[in-house]
Amino acid sequence: MTGAPTIPLAVPDLRGAEAEYLTRCVATNWVSSAGPDVDAFERALAAACDVEHAIATVNGSAALHLALVVAGVGPGDLVVVPEFTFAATANAVIQAGAKPLFVDVTEESWTLDPTLLDRAFSQFGDRIGAVVPVHALGHPADMDPLMAICRSHEVPVIEDAAGAIGARYRRAPAGGLGDAAMLSFNGNKTLTTGGGGALLTNRPDWAARARSLSTQARDGAAYQYREIGFNYRMPNVNAALGLAQMERLDEMVAAKRTIAARYDAAFVDAPGIEPMPRADWADSACWLYSVRCATRDSANEMIGALTEARIAARTCWEALSSQAPYIDTHSVLNGVSETLSGTVVSVPCSSSLTEADQDRVVAAVLSWAEAAERLPA
Repeated sequence: MTGAPTIPLAVPDLRGAEAEYLTRCVATNWVSSAGPDVDAFERALAAACDVEHAIATVNGSAALHLALVVAGVGPGDLVVVPEFTFAATANAVIQAGAKPLFVDVTEESWTLDPTLLDRAFSQFGDRIGAVVPVHALGHPADMDPLMAICRSHEVPVIEDAAGAIGARYRRAPAGGLGDAAMLSFNGNKTLTTGGGGALLTNRPDWAARARSLSTQARDGAAYQYREIGFNYRMPNVNAALGLAQMERLDEMVAAKRTIAARYDAAFVDAPGIEPMPRADWADSACWLYSVRCATRDSANEMIGALTEARIAARTCWEALSSQAPYIDTHSVLNGVSETLSGTVVSVPCSSSLTEADQDRVVAAVLSWAEAAERLPA
């Protein structure tokens, strides 16, 4: 494959009206944290996720932090976070003054395990101030049992739907399944604003306070403040990108699902790898297509082989509770996250990925898998 261009992992799909809308921002001087595109983008997000309120933010971490604050999370609280997730989920909990309580995930979906969540409540009771299920790599968590457990303890649920816009759980859109949710629009997400995020909720009191906090909790036009706030509002120029992306959201999610289906069919019987599981109660957004390798070493070898073939690939998240920043935390584990750590490899899955490049990825993965199978144990 000498001389072939490198296939990137996940790049923005900017084939719509993005340039037109950005030019409009420059022409009208609406480029900062106020402007008509912010309002329009928030309305579009709320409609897509079937919620009443959306607050656009500078990134997903800011949205999750706001959600935790308006949910009443603070010092002395434990917040349930999956053991298998990106560090930003746990970091937002700490930034809200609480501590993460790491609970493991299931083999069936790599998302929060309801049985272990029930056990966590048995062990830690009213110390738990919130639960944050993560829709792993765009695949929804099993929300019905999670919500039932949390409702019985009167504990709020905040979805980490960072990469799950367009996903559905039992036909209901991700982002509208809990008491609040966050989305991320980082450059590698299916829908991107370059950087950015959003808080979603049906609670008007939470939405009003989050909107206030996101603009320094300033009281009207005067320089007077209700409480300590944050500079978390999304600039209009980013929202303009988001509006153009929203116009093609269904198309981009459909493309991701088509790519995932092609990969699944190609890899289902490949030696040494397993496609990420998808539960029958979920319609995954298929944000980041990933396979599970047998060992850390084989995952690294696969990445090396793909790199040699000019194909980007990388390992996914690692179990958090034993890592240095979180060593002084509680956990309820079953070992699944530990087996996933370092063995999950993500391969190119941009919504604009051509069939020819998909074929290159498939050929390279199968070539590596078949060669690895022939090696002596």
